[in-house]
Amino acid sequence: MNAPLWTPAALEAATGGALHGAPRPIGGASIDTRTLQPGDLFFAIRGEARDGHDFVRGALDKGAGAAVVAQSRAEEFSAFGPVLAVPETSDDPVLDAMRAIGKAARARTGAAIVAVTGSVGKTGTKEALRHVLGAQGETHASVASYNNHWGVPLTLARMPESARYGVFEIGMNHAAEILPLTAQVRPDVALITTVEPVHIEHFPSLSAIADAKGEIFSGLAPGGVAVINRDNPNFARLLAHAQASKAGRVITFGEHESADVRAQRILTRPDISVVDATVMGLPVTYQLGTPGRHVAMNSLGVLACIHALGADLARAALSLASLKPPVGRGERTALRIADGDAYLVDESYNANPASIRASLATLAGIDTGSKGRRIAVLGDMKELGEAGERLHRELADAVRANGIDLVFTAGPLMRHLFEALPMESRGVAALTADEVTDAVVAALRPGDAVMVKGSNSMRMVRIVEAVKARYALPPDQREASLQAVR
Repeated sequence: MNAPLWTPAALEAATGGALHGAPRPIGGASIDTRTLQPGDLFFAIRGEARDGHDFVRGALDKGAGAAVVAQSRAEEFSAFGPVLAVPETSDDPVLDAMRAIGKAARARTGAAIVAVTGSVGKTGTKEALRHVLGAQGETHASVASYNNHWGVPLTLARMPESARYGVFEIGMNHAAEILPLTAQVRPDVALITTVEPVHIEHFPSLSAIADAKGEIFSGLAPGGVAVINRDNPNFARLLAHAQASKAGRVITFGEHESADVRAQRILTRPDISVVDATVMGLPVTYQLGTPGRHVAMNSLGVLACIHALGADLARAALSLASLKPPVGRGERTALRIADGDAYLVDESYNANPASIRASLATLAGIDTGSKGRRIAVLGDMKELGEAGERLHRELADAVRANGIDLVFTAGPLMRHLFEALPMESRGVAALTADEVTDAVVAALRPGDAVMVKGSNSMRMVRIVEAVKARYALPPDQREASLQAVR
């Protein structure tokens, strides 16, 4: 039987709280009753719209190991199950308690910790690190994009003492948001994938975004390693942040001739990429199970982290071959339309100018034969501020450069791109994903490759779901069809 994640004594010591009732064995942690598992410690934190205390009874009814509640609410809930009553020292004492438990988890672990941030690719890079480190030892990592003020402490609170490695994603929308998160994680290695005009609405300049990303190095453990993209125009600024931190070493990656982990050649195919690289002077050739030049570039950062951790570099390179893209971030689905094959690329989770350009370049690499077309379905990119109209319109250059045959758009901002395209490249422009879905589904023909991407709030995943519902091959036939496209 596995040891419990937390003992009653450890919870009380970490939080200064008091348990009411005997808790069930604690095996996990949750803030959401919809995904809560029996034995989870339920934190009744306050969300933007609802107070977690409204769900305490439901959590206990589902078998929560215990519920963490404000001290003044403990008597109200103790009749329904075990509760940990925590002192009310702020507006959200339960969030404070979750941070305290996360701090205790970090203090007790002997795991080597990696933290990842960046304007583009942080979730995919985090998942790649989870994948390759998981083959070398017990690895704990952030779920989905749990990278904010509640996601980071929740991930820490879930970390078992037995973990050998920990991988944490850290995000931000504003300056100074990374500072408290990296202070909680205290990484041994911190990686910045890249700096791009994402969330530019909240920043005066791209340099200010670089400064905000550079905050991640402030939390480095003494003698830790900073990993930086050498190709990024803001490299010098990021390097300055690393040098001002407790980092004992800086490792760079990219195609730049002075990069420590350098790509010599990147060969991209529809469903894989092949990279020839040097890692600290050592030649390494490896295959990536996830296609795209941008993914290949981030894989260099992954290998830089592996080297910094002292893990097995050759084994990590081999593991990358079986890496698959996270949901909504490049998943490939084989389609059958009439009597021919087609291809869907699901990039629906989120979007910004850099990631859309990268996805268009990946779409350009798909062989559609003599009759197939490359089709992009694009939704609005959010949080671009006054530059929004211009940044959407300027995507027309990338559409042309990558030979995209047809573009469908959803949202008022993407209308600016649509109107900048030649008539022969225009599909349908609509205000929402729902309004353009039927047109996309009806337009697809045998041989086509269609890519769907947009900010998460645009709900572009609904277009993906509609295309799959109409055309997706049965699971047992998909891999053979994808192999044919390769």
